[in-house]
Amino acid sequence: MSRVLVTGATGFIGSQCVSQLVEAGYEVHAVAPEGSHPDDAGVTWHCADLLEPVPVQRLLSEIRPTHLLHLAWFVAPGEFWSSTENLRWLKAGIDLATAFAERGGQRCVIAGTCAEYEETSELLVEGVTPLRPTTLYGACKAALHLSTASYFAERGVSAAWGHIFNLYGPREHPDRLVPSLARALTAGRTFTCHHPSDVRDFLHVEDVASAFVALLGSGVTGDVNIASGVPTTVGRLVSMVADVVERPGLVDYRVEVPQESRIVGDNRRLTREVGWSPRFGLRDGLEDAVRWWLNEHPDAAAREGGTE
Repeated sequence: MSRVLVTGATGFIGSQCVSQLVEAGYEVHAVAPEGSHPDDAGVTWHCADLLEPVPVQRLLSEIRPTHLLHLAWFVAPGEFWSSTENLRWLKAGIDLATAFAERGGQRCVIAGTCAEYEETSELLVEGVTPLRPTTLYGACKAALHLSTASYFAERGVSAAWGHIFNLYGPREHPDRLVPSLARALTAGRTFTCHHPSDVRDFLHVEDVASAFVALLGSGVTGDVNIASGVPTTVGRLVSMVADVVERPGLVDYRVEVPQESRIVGDNRRLTREVGWSPRFGLRDGLEDAVRWWLNEHPDAAAREGGTE
């Protein structure tokens, strides 16, 4: 049985990955801050500060995982783009990768981002679109990407890098677009959509998690876009959520930038080489996300407003 260590295991993506890895037959070891993890059947939880190299080395020596799924990073909304925490997580990622390889690790998948790519209106294609980040977040992710790829190649470790695009779904941070929108409209408040013509690539978090689990279990190496491959304007997504909560008249669409921004990933490596396919279409995925917010947090939906 393959033994996998998952970092960021209580996070938005990680919490979905853990249960799917158990179902896929892995021996799952997950890292979480002390007292923050659920009692998931089939998961062995470990408390460790990933920003400190000595506890990480001890953890890897104890577990000796064959597989590593590294999802942990600093992602506080509104802060992560320029925070110096990115530098700390870059170093932590290098320390983790080194400890994993030195202790016999065989297969590693690390979560990257579409923000590593050059800004372009073209479809973002692995190995074709240059890595040319414009934010500290993207630069640190790209630095971890390139350094670990070279290191793992020298050590004979099979490795892949998953570029995440725009995701949404249950348990998302309440200040992000879909929950902020759903809560505002449900509370009867006007929601201002400032960039309706921007084009993005949206994927439900359960599908993002299943893509990472499939990638981990495959032999595919190198860059892989974790993307739907479907261009969708922000305005269309906002309109669909407004229809789901039956409050279309409460959205104020403001076109403040004449030229649209376009970030869409080519997902052919993911679908053809990894063999992955999504469970959710955009409409049913948004219905699932909104249903979770309204059923699990009706008090928050009644209190809060928001803007995109």
